[in-house]
Amino acid sequence: MENYVNKRIDNRYEVLEIIGVGGMAVVYKAYDRIDDRIVAIKILKEEYLANEEFRRRFKNESKYIAVLSHPNIVKVYDMSFGDRLQYIVMEFIEGITLKEYIEQQRVIQPKEAVHFVTQILRALQHAHDKGIVHRDVKPQNIMLLQNGSIKVTDFGIASFSRSETATIAENGAIGSVHYISPEQARGDFTDAKADIYSVGVLMYEMLTGQLPFTSENPISVVMMHMNDEPANMHDINGSIPIGLEQITMHAMQKDPKARYQSAAELLLDLDEYKRNPAIKFDYSYFIDNEPTKYIDRTMNNIKPTRTDTQPTKENKVSSNSVDAEAKNNSKLIPILTGAVCGCVAVFSVFALIMFFVNGGVSGDRVPNFINMNYETEIKNNKLYDDYKIDVKYEFNTQFDYGVVIKQSPEKGKKISDNEIIYLTVNTNKTLPVNDVYGQSYLVAKQTLESNGFVVSYDMKYNPSVEEGTVISTSPERGVPAAVGSTVTIYVSTHTDENAILVPDLVGYSLEDAQDLAESVNLEIGEIIYEDQKENADLIIKQVPEKNESLHPGDKIDIYISTGKAPVVSTDITIPLPYKSGKEGTLKVYLNNASIEPSGTEVLLTGDDYTITVSGSGTDDNLIVKVDGSDIYSCTIDFTQDPVSLKNIKTIEDAFEDSFYNGVSSTIIPSVVGMTEAKAKATLSAKGFYNITVKERNTVNPNDVGKVIEQTPSLSGIDKLRPYAMDTVIVLVVGKGIFG
Repeated sequence: MENYVNKRIDNRYEVLEIIGVGGMAVVYKAYDRIDDRIVAIKILKEEYLANEEFRRRFKNESKYIAVLSHPNIVKVYDMSFGDRLQYIVMEFIEGITLKEYIEQQRVIQPKEAVHFVTQILRALQHAHDKGIVHRDVKPQNIMLLQNGSIKVTDFGIASFSRSETATIAENGAIGSVHYISPEQARGDFTDAKADIYSVGVLMYEMLTGQLPFTSENPISVVMMHMNDEPANMHDINGSIPIGLEQITMHAMQKDPKARYQSAAELLLDLDEYKRNPAIKFDYSYFIDNEPTKYIDRTMNNIKPTRTDTQPTKENKVSSNSVDAEAKNNSKLIPILTGAVCGCVAVFSVFALIMFFVNGGVSGDRVPNFINMNYETEIKNNKLYDDYKIDVKYEFNTQFDYGVVIKQSPEKGKKISDNEIIYLTVNTNKTLPVNDVYGQSYLVAKQTLESNGFVVSYDMKYNPSVEEGTVISTSPERGVPAAVGSTVTIYVSTHTDENAILVPDLVGYSLEDAQDLAESVNLEIGEIIYEDQKENADLIIKQVPEKNESLHPGDKIDIYISTGKAPVVSTDITIPLPYKSGKEGTLKVYLNNASIEPSGTEVLLTGDDYTITVSGSGTDDNLIVKVDGSDIYSCTIDFTQDPVSLKNIKTIEDAFEDSFYNGVSSTIIPSVVGMTEAKAKATLSAKGFYNITVKERNTVNPNDVGKVIEQTPSLSGIDKLRPYAMDTVIVLVVGKGIFG
């Protein structure tokens, strides 16, 4: 096994130390140089790189976690699946495993155990909502932070419940044997209820301080999960609340149908327990494939039979009489013996036939219950105490309310002591559905059942109502419904069951993005290619963005980089030369190629003129000419935002002596701030000779003896306008107020 400590991975992750070693991977603590943060890197062991099964599992883990976004599930930042190195980069968690904490504490207090399990169930419910079954829930895969928060990790053998069914025969021992569900151990189909079983085992371990099944032989542990019942939790730790023990054992039922059917359902009971720690739950488990409803749970199922062994008067015969009769009839014995044997044989055949026809020679015959009122004539009648009766209700207007309209087996049929009689009772009576809105699920269920309704429930997304609270029923409150009919309670949840968090597709190729979207039942919508020099052929943007909510079948639009720099447009303002308002032909060149508005006629008034230029380079050269002479040039970097202009040259500083000025005119230079002598010399050098000097008092000693104003003022476009050499130029020179 290669050790990556003190090495740098992909020139980004500086590996600091080993923080964990698992069956197929090693987890390192590392520093992310780009994002400036500490991360955990899970690296597939070198010896498994050639094993396709381990590579598949390792890649699956990243694929599954990538579509999950929940505060109780570890985050994935990056991943790589090269031929020589495969790793997953995750958030670094400062904490210990829940297994380590259990070993430290030995027994976890009920309040703390419920706190941990609630977070685990919320994480699992989020995964189950995405169709992902963890399949390896154990305290070693659960991190405990210093603030008491829980992070579920290691989805290495997870599966999409709708598409994969792993078995022991296919993958070896799937999951850890001490926490494995019976169906998972058998290699049967596994869904979210397998995770529920594992959570039950985890609760058992936390509350009792020991595992439900232990053995030195892992196979023995697996067999115990499939066949044995765990020790009574109360016998191990008498302080465990009854309700919490009932919740734990309900989660650990071997038959998946007898367990909680979802993490949300388990959370509902935990909420009820938190509200009332003294609560007791009524869970009933039956061996029959179809659950049996008992009328009286204390029924005596054993019917007494008559065992009279005293002889009658007719049977009392002296031995002397028998001997005498035997002697007299000794000759008849062979004949009578043959006749008796024949009769016995015929009777035996007849009895055997009747045994199979009537269900045996022992047992009772079924009474006629049709047209009897179940409540007043059957339910509490001691005559029927020895019968097991299952009742269902059916609406029929031709019978009175409460009357038996069907029965099975029919009247007169012999049944064994344990056989069930099924009665169908008319439920012509109707009652308004109770108003249970705003109540907790358990209270609402008890209220409705007390009126004779059968109750089912469903979770309904409603973030504005406290979780676990009834928000509606079907039929609605106050609506008359037949007694015995089903009323569905809709319980509030803050998890939208139909919502799918949009995965982060940025940085993926189109093919990988399609696979990732399909894995969460979404589709790729419009594909737009955008010019961007970096990330060629990779997704650079998506709509909607990651972690927004969509529903199955919705589409995600993606933007893919072309690898080319984008073409950007910018406006550039240039000063035109002045030539007494005459026209000139303007031409524009970008990288020596003529572009619009080349050939445009412009008035040479010295005003500003704006042109629009487009490009994608970093050093594009722009030249603007009028009548063949350069009036403007610059270098443009189109990759900057905003566009950057460098090396700018204009007519003012490069072309002021061009032919537009003529031989008898030129631009007047600004001499403000110069001494009087220097100002005159500068103007004379340009050919101006008609110079007048005036003085003005000034309080600023720095202005004394210097030009503080000149006319023409050279503001605006006047500074570019050529003037005749005989133009009168007035210089105002500062004079001290004290002479």
